[in-house]
Amino acid sequence: MSEISRLLPPDAVHQGMALHAPVLEGESLDDLMARGSKNDLHVLLMLDQVTDPQNIGAIFRSAAAFGVKGLVMQDRHSPPLQGVLAKTAVGAVDIVPFARVTNLSRALETLGGNGYVSIGLAGEGEFNLHELLTQQAWGGSLKKLVLVLGAEGEGIRRLVAEHCDHLARIPMPGGFESLNVSHAASISLYEACARR
Repeated sequence: MSEISRLLPPDAVHQGMALHAPVLEGESLDDLMARGSKNDLHVLLMLDQVTDPQNIGAIFRSAAAFGVKGLVMQDRHSPPLQGVLAKTAVGAVDIVPFARVTNLSRALETLGGNGYVSIGLAGEGEFNLHELLTQQAWGGSLKKLVLVLGAEGEGIRRLVAEHCDHLARIPMPGGFESLNVSHAASISLYEACARR
């Protein structure tokens, strides 16, 4: 183990083995939208400047568990899908398709033009997520959904929030102000994919 550790960068994650492979590039937003049949529920997650590799890895893992059709991230401000991120995802980066886009606001416009309703998760949301999904007839007439999550601390940026169709909150009766973004993703996916 110590010999391979000397050959790798100081923060490299390994278990006595190393493989040099190309970084996963992802696919186009059009390809993500084309996944699944017309009558399937189609859930996408969009990450607005979420940069922590462990959080993104955990989000990939939750996305795989709940059958999300794909993740949308920025070209910039998102780490490569390797190292700690890949280890935290426990194989989910190979299961969940993803797209890297230059501009999230434009991506939301494209998604909206293709029948998706976008919900940004924010503490100032008028409705809680469960109520909003019910109002929007999610699973009935509404079959395409984008859940937008922002970076910890800052949340969703103003311009991205303005391009969301709705803002919703996760009720927290304990009085705490916010959740870790990977936990917020899991709760949101439970509401959208499992609790219907």
